[in-house]
Amino acid sequence: MINTALPSLTQHTLAALTSIRGETRRLFHGRGRCYAGLEHITVDWLQGQVLVSLFKQPSDEFLSELQQTIQTWPLSDEWQASETTSLLLQHRYLSSNLIECLWGEHVPQQVIIENDLKFQLDLDRNQNNGLFLDMRFGRQWVKENSQHKRVLNLFSYTCGFSVAALAGGAEYVVNLDMAKSVLNRGRENHRLNEHDLSQVSFFGHDIFKSWGKIKKYGPYDLIIIDPPSFQKGSFAITKDYQKILRRLPDLLCEQGTVLACVNDPNLTSQFLIDGMKEEAPKLAFQTRLENPPEFLDIDEESGLKALIFHVHQ
Repeated sequence: MINTALPSLTQHTLAALTSIRGETRRLFHGRGRCYAGLEHITVDWLQGQVLVSLFKQPSDEFLSELQQTIQTWPLSDEWQASETTSLLLQHRYLSSNLIECLWGEHVPQQVIIENDLKFQLDLDRNQNNGLFLDMRFGRQWVKENSQHKRVLNLFSYTCGFSVAALAGGAEYVVNLDMAKSVLNRGRENHRLNEHDLSQVSFFGHDIFKSWGKIKKYGPYDLIIIDPPSFQKGSFAITKDYQKILRRLPDLLCEQGTVLACVNDPNLTSQFLIDGMKEEAPKLAFQTRLENPPEFLDIDEESGLKALIFHVHQ
């Protein structure tokens, strides 16, 4: 992190702030390595709260200058026109995930809007706030391709895909995640959008011990796989993803579709394409979804990979 790069952070953030049209957006994506000296900084506009996140411990000098720099933002015309209510600084490199409020009022439980859908974020204790913004186009694709479908949402987290599927007219959605707390947040997200919870199931189970229960609710027209790169004691992407792929033929209907995702910067799209060929050869690769333009990356294979596969006869 380089002090002389901070004016660039201000320039790009305030310019992006002028384009906000009422929905949550990333304002600055340093992690795409397109801005030298700012590779460990992101800035998000969260329905009025601006969240600056530091992913690596900076020097004391850089941290002090960063705080001074971003505290000038509320004085700008761009900021005042945006109706922003707070400026937060999150120290993601600390185990406490400390969030400082540098200006305005910090609202820990924030409801945001994306693609006309509502989601509740936790801007207080957790490392991740409840919605991964780089998956915006993925949720939009699910919303547009779920009508009258039975959907299986694996590694569902706070059920963003499930909310999008029901909004798109899905017949039924099954969500599975080991963490029951995030599934509870998923229920709240559905309630925020006034969805009929009789059309949704929430299973707080280990995926590898739940195939019988999962299959019972199938077959599925659409299966979504969006795992963490690594989850201690439960999932390692390079050895466990294949175990999921080989189960797909037994879970899908005859014209079934799979949205398979990888967000490990060290794995390319080919990891999924090759894995599907080997473990579920009846599923043919169709296309890769684009990532939102605000998530600019020096190497498109380092960012999110969201690939569509379809059963071929």
